[in-house]
Amino acid sequence: MNSPALFMQASGDGHPLVLLHGWGMNSSIFTPLVAQLPQYQCLQVDLPGFGDSAPLDGGFDAWVDQLAQHLPEQAMVLGWSLGGLLATRLAQRYPTKVAALITVASSPYFLATAEWPGIPAKVLQQFTQQLQQDLPKTIERFLALQAMGSDTARDDIRRIRELVLAKPQPDATALADGLAMLRDIDLREDAATLQLPWLRLWGKLDGLVPHRVITQMPTADNITDAIFAKASHAPFISHPHEVVTEIQRWSTATGLI
Repeated sequence: MNSPALFMQASGDGHPLVLLHGWGMNSSIFTPLVAQLPQYQCLQVDLPGFGDSAPLDGGFDAWVDQLAQHLPEQAMVLGWSLGGLLATRLAQRYPTKVAALITVASSPYFLATAEWPGIPAKVLQQFTQQLQQDLPKTIERFLALQAMGSDTARDDIRRIRELVLAKPQPDATALADGLAMLRDIDLREDAATLQLPWLRLWGKLDGLVPHRVITQMPTADNITDAIFAKASHAPFISHPHEVVTEIQRWSTATGLI
């Protein structure tokens, strides 16, 4: 059976909340979080070539355009890691689609430089090489990185693996395209122009997106930052109650619910 162009699972009622996952993952990663957000209409999306969505040629903006075609108007969009990069671009290019933005453990530029905290280029290069040699092992290694550093890392890694492996293995080309996006896409200028309500959630122990990047990010009245002191790269797995509480508090304060 052919995969749909873009798989999306809806649950709950209320204001639409779109959830975009990170590299190597799929929308199942958000299932525990969605269960705690019944006041929203949660839309769990598999990115192109991940989970139950068909691969898509054309790169970053082609992915953004396809997402925009399937999303409702004036949605809240939550993007985790690579999903946050896509969500940021969606908000910049399709302002009628995105009423508010939530980024989780995400940066407008993922590559580390002398001035910018991020993922070292050699790490991304290693993943690129390993993808060509052993795709399943590479995904397993990356799954483990999501929780490294958190107090509950072992349980978190087990939970992440259970959720992600419930769906088909990602397409190899989509994985390579996603790594290229993490290496090449720079939305720092785009992010500085956003005027919509923007909640940024960070794990203080995150080894992939260091929380100190906050000091390099734009600040404005429309932006709210929350740092989870004992969380790593997947705070919604390790600290779901705290993440839900922050989303609900912010949504209420900004008049979104």
